[in-house]
Amino acid sequence: MRPAIFIALLLLSPALLAADGHALYQNHCAACHGLDGQGGVGIPLALAAFQAQASDDYLARTIRHGRPGRIMPPFSQLSDADIQAIIGYIRSWQPTIKPPVYQDTAVAGNAITGKKLFDQHCSSCHGANGVGGRGTGVMFSRPHDLPIVPPALNNSGFLASASDAMIHSVIAHGRSNTPMPAAKLLGVTPTQINDIVSYIRSLKPAPLADISHEPAILVADSPYNYDETIAKVKAAAVGMNFRLIRDQALDSGLVEDGKETRSHMMVYFCNFKFLYDALAIDPRVGLFLPCRVTVIKTADGKVKVMSINPKRLSHIFNNNELDQACEEMHKLYTSILEEATL
Repeated sequence: MRPAIFIALLLLSPALLAADGHALYQNHCAACHGLDGQGGVGIPLALAAFQAQASDDYLARTIRHGRPGRIMPPFSQLSDADIQAIIGYIRSWQPTIKPPVYQDTAVAGNAITGKKLFDQHCSSCHGANGVGGRGTGVMFSRPHDLPIVPPALNNSGFLASASDAMIHSVIAHGRSNTPMPAAKLLGVTPTQINDIVSYIRSLKPAPLADISHEPAILVADSPYNYDETIAKVKAAAVGMNFRLIRDQALDSGLVEDGKETRSHMMVYFCNFKFLYDALAIDPRVGLFLPCRVTVIKTADGKVKVMSINPKRLSHIFNNNELDQACEEMHKLYTSILEEATL
């Protein structure tokens, strides 16, 4: 490489790094944390109080580990350089704030006393045993009196990312522009903060659902012909308190009316209360609602009834709370398929 070109690349490298951080953030973070870090599904990263309390090490570990079961996935595909570029971009929102550096040593406290203090001062937002607030950062799915959803403190990603010293600092100083007050306003002493930190460190991460054995789709063979099976799917859905919405052939809208295929029909139906409750847990559930069951006639004349497997899909959303709704949906789909093919 010619010396002049080499020197030019060295001079350009900081700009290139900033550009990479911006692009990486847009691709991997902005959908949840907002284009300018003001938050949404994810917490507001541009918040001055957050940046003053979160170390670069905490941000790096958080991006790497994510929050299992709490919407944020791990970003194992990103290189260390990618993660540092993202952190550099996040820091550009608050350039006057110097990132804190914490000692990675354990706090000496009494976890039993800490639990009592946690239950008294923290659990109303962070949940019993630190399970976190309900819903997402989207206003529709979180309590309206909370600007953000309080994080889960029993989460393996959080416990692997936050040092005891950082947790102590956040409790001591609170977080401006959020419902979390400083400890002194609650009458909590530094020694009691150590107790709370020790209790948080003792929390057991919530187990994740094992979906390795779950098929992507649910399938049942029908003993009836194609039209009879469609009618039975409709009757089964109505019998389980669903409202029929429409039938739709696979090629509907792609061919002239009346010339659609007679071998692949989707039956759409919905229970609006269930829909509302599921959306309140996580609006992304709308990606596979309203419910639908597909009836197909194979080339050899056999008829099959199938649907997505909600238990498999729930894992994609990385939201333990949504797993319960998907478990209920799985039971409903299975019952409809069984009823329609008896």
